[in-house]
Order: sequence, then C-alpha cells, then structure tokens
Amino acid sequence: MNKNNSIVAIYSSHIVAEAAIKELQQSGFDMKKLSIVGRDYHTDEHVVGYYNIGDRMKVWGKTGAFWGGLWGFLFGSAFFWIPGLGPLLVAGPLVSWIVGALEGAIVVGGLSAIGAGLYSLGIPKDSILQYETALKTGKFVLIAHGSMDDIIHAKEILNRTNPETMEHHQ
Repeated sequence: MNKNNSIVAIYSSHIVAEAAIKELQQSGFDMKKLSIVGRDYHTDEHVVGYYNIGDRMKVWGKTGAFWGGLWGFLFGSAFFWIPGLGPLLVAGPLVSWIVGALEGAIVVGGLSAIGAGLYSLGIPKDSILQYETALKTGKFVLIAHGSMDDIIHAKEILNRTNPETMEHHQ
C-alpha cells in the first residue's frame, strides 16, 4: 500500500463528517485507510494524552454519540493536547503516523504533532497549515489514503458529501 496517495476533506460539523464516513463505509471503502481529526470541546482538560493503536476505543469522555459511533468504524484512536490547537481526537491510521513522527523526532519546523503525521503522508506544509487552521475553528478533517484506485473511489464518494474543501495529494 502506498500511503502517500491521499485525499483530505474538511467538514464544518461532526454531523456532516459522520455522514461522509458512513457513506464511505456503506460504499465499501476500506475503513483501515481512513482517519479523522476534530476538536473535543467536552474533554476534561486534565488529560495529557492517550492513544490506542490497533483496537477500537469503546468510550470517549462526554462526547457521546459522534465519537462513540466513529470508533465502531475506524481502527486506532488517540487524544492529543496540541499547543495552539487544543484538545484533538484522532481516529484511524493517522494515530500511528503521529506517534511515529513523535517517537522518531520527525517533527517538522513550525508543524504540530498532527502536522508531522500529515507531513509523513506526503502532504505539503502549506496544505497542513490550512488543515490545522480548520481544526482551530472547530472543523473536522477527514483523510483517506491508499492506492490511486482507493483515492479515486474515495473522491467519488466524498464528492457526494459536499465537503467545504477537498484536496488530492500524491
């Protein structure tokens, strides 16, 4: 699998992000090739970090249905408190890329841990800054990755979900 093919879509709310994820799942997209990042406004601020790679998280704080429902679809989960971005929940393979970037000290100048994970996917820094800005304003970033066929399939599906923006990165 070439993880450097990706499509990144930004959604204004958890409702439209969840609908996009369900659309991908119902269309047969491999959920192991999908990640989502969003803010958790209800998380207890005393938590410093948590991640769980490979298993599905059962419960997440007080966020209820949205995040709880996503963990049924996506593998790997994490909570990160990122300076400048605040509390972020991450689900999918992006978790392992973020952790790998942090463990390997591959943090690229000016990027957060989330940005370093996206950079390891081959996403350019200017696009990463756009995605980090979207996260700061409470939006949700959905990342599908895989072969070119996977990305074409994901793009066709995501076009039907009306994301605010969508970019293909090779």
